[in-house]
Amino acid sequence: MATSRDRRLAKELQDIHADRDHSGVYAMPVDGVNLRHLKGTIHGPPDSPYVGGTYMIDIEIPDNYPFKSPTMRFDTKIWHPNVSSQTGAICLDTLGSGWSPVQTIKTALLSIRMLLEAPNPKDPQDAEVAMMLLQKPEQFARVAQDWAVRNAGAQQQKLDLSKYLKQDAPKGSDTPKGCNADRYRGFNRNLVERFVNMGFDVDAVVHAFEAVGIDHNNGQDYELEEAYMGDITAHLLGES
Repeated sequence: MATSRDRRLAKELQDIHADRDHSGVYAMPVDGVNLRHLKGTIHGPPDSPYVGGTYMIDIEIPDNYPFKSPTMRFDTKIWHPNVSSQTGAICLDTLGSGWSPVQTIKTALLSIRMLLEAPNPKDPQDAEVAMMLLQKPEQFARVAQDWAVRNAGAQQQKLDLSKYLKQDAPKGSDTPKGCNADRYRGFNRNLVERFVNMGFDVDAVVHAFEAVGIDHNNGQDYELEEAYMGDITAHLLGES
């Protein structure tokens, strides 16, 4: 028997299908049946480096949807300050604290599409991309378009760079102050991500850092001593 969540999702997908030509977004079950795991599609908006690209979004539906937001990430590689260039994780209030049960999969996908049109480097998911946008906006736009061509099927075309006005780069710690910053508990994001890229969860890595006694170094990146690397890995593997 279908649950209220499944009935709602089925209705949402019907609405998405009926409006796909107008909205520019689409979603359907990965296997054509299971409503807990969807694949979404968005098209790169005009007047952006992503125009002409088609981007795939992985969507996982929690048991308590719509009271908890879906988990979404980019399957398609994209160069954007609010999307991890490594994992596809998205920094967007709509998918976190800003979620409301009145929102839908469609509105979430539309919010992501709007994020491509209006990137926010002051609230980054990818610090490297954000710094490029702040310090070298023209280079950012060209790299973003190159990634769109190589990964999303976009066509190379002349870019309007007028919207990418140069701004002052953030000063002080290079630990992000925006999306998910609290998860890093003062540790430099790049320091944590080195272990995340090995397949470990952010929270587990931060917990291991604290258990081993890793120096926060004022939020700055640095090279860990080999002994610490071994202790952290052992802790993550449950060997300590």
